[in-house]
Amino acid sequence: MKKDKPSMREVFESEEGPLLRFACGMVRQRETAEDLVQEAFLKLHAHWDEVANPRAWLFRTLRNLALNHLRDHRRETVTDEPPEWDDARGPESRLARLEAVGAVRLLLAELGEDDRRLIELKYDEDLKYRQISERTGLSVGNVGYKLHHLLRGMADGLRRMGIERAEG
Repeated sequence: MKKDKPSMREVFESEEGPLLRFACGMVRQRETAEDLVQEAFLKLHAHWDEVANPRAWLFRTLRNLALNHLRDHRRETVTDEPPEWDDARGPESRLARLEAVGAVRLLLAELGEDDRRLIELKYDEDLKYRQISERTGLSVGNVGYKLHHLLRGMADGLRRMGIERAEG
């Protein structure tokens, strides 16, 4: 059974926060992140009838907008508190990591809700397979099987995007 496409308002209400966190992580400036999220929603509105998966489309569009912004404003980057992973390898390394993070978030956005929830339980909440089993009603073996295949699928997706491995 195919679920109907949510309304623009529903997409905005459910995705504004995650998109803003995603953009803040990339551009490290709240005001700029807000502008980029607003631009992504304006683009979605203009292409609403063509977009089948608004969440994935928004993350992909926002990633591209943020990367364009970073490229266009390289010299304006805030350097008060560099992220802990931003080491001496330089801006190319940082940009590659941001692209990898964006790609992972994009792939997560394209997953079904149940699959995304499994990954969140494992990696965001750091639960063991047994705890995930208790929360989801899946058997422990099924949790392991599903996570293995989800991660392998995401790894394949990253390779297709040209991301082979994380640096460092």
